[in-house]
Amino acid sequence: MAQVTIRGVRKAFGTVEVIRGVDVDIADGEFVVLVGPSGCGKSTLLRMIAGLESVTSGKIAIGNRVVNNLPPKDRDIAMVFQSYALYPHMKVADNMAFALKLKKADPRQVEERVRTAAEILGLTPYLDRYPRQLSGGQRQRVAMGRAIVRDPQVFLFDEPLSNLDAKLRVQMRTEIKELHQRLKTTTVFVTHDQVEAMTMADKIVVMQDGLVEQIGAPLDLYDRPQNLFVASFIGSPGMNLIKGTAKVNGGLSVAAEGYELPIGGQHEVADGQPVVYGIRPEHLELASEGFPATIAVVEPTGAETHVFLRLGESEIVAVFRERHQFEPGQTVHLRPRADQAHLFDSVSGKRI
Repeated sequence: MAQVTIRGVRKAFGTVEVIRGVDVDIADGEFVVLVGPSGCGKSTLLRMIAGLESVTSGKIAIGNRVVNNLPPKDRDIAMVFQSYALYPHMKVADNMAFALKLKKADPRQVEERVRTAAEILGLTPYLDRYPRQLSGGQRQRVAMGRAIVRDPQVFLFDEPLSNLDAKLRVQMRTEIKELHQRLKTTTVFVTHDQVEAMTMADKIVVMQDGLVEQIGAPLDLYDRPQNLFVASFIGSPGMNLIKGTAKVNGGLSVAAEGYELPIGGQHEVADGQPVVYGIRPEHLELASEGFPATIAVVEPTGAETHVFLRLGESEIVAVFRERHQFEPGQTVHLRPRADQAHLFDSVSGKRI
């Protein structure tokens, strides 16, 4: 196991710069998730750690060794891809052992490592099967087993759950997290799914346009997003963001869509300053003295009901755990919890 240090890393393809100066510290044994929309540079950064892409400038170190110019085979890493990349003509045991056999490892050691990895992943009954005889989840376990037998310093996962159905994705999320808790190997996991990031990570790195927007523990990012992008990206549904102006006379509030929205805490803001008021969907409550909003769509999910509404020119969403008889076109009154509201500068997008 080893820490991974990324300092001032840039990557350009010709004149197009896709990674524009990234600094990330990954502690020994930590599970870090790189998350962001498609094209943000997260997979490119992972491939640079793996050695599959060159570094235009900056430094990547694994442990105390700078690996910029080392080939992938010498970096002591193991990578699991979105596609399983299994050899169809080889049985499960041979797929898992292939990398060690290439290194001419001791056959007894190879057999022991394969057996141990199979036990960890529940693959023991399938060692004599071919990939075509396995389900998608079982194939992904084989790909993970192939990585485990190498006993690397760092595991790298590039959107490994994208090809799985919804139920299996949830199951595999749990299995990967349990695997990390057992092995304690430093892990870097790439996904565009912020729910995966929230549920699996020790630390999340949120990226956009080749830059790091915020780094922190999942609940830190959820509770204190540092800018509008993180506020809207982290959370499902995302945070409601309503444009307005600050009012500081007689206590702080935000004038928006013809109403005054309450906000608690201390914020350095001038009267009349353009701001964006943020409130999580679960922090909107039904109240007779709240602001009126018109229901557009109701989405029952079972445990929760997601209600999409229109407040003037703004579209907002509220989440309720209680069962209500909502109908499209109905007007309801909502009250934000002032102690859970967020305030952002409308020009810079930064948290106030």
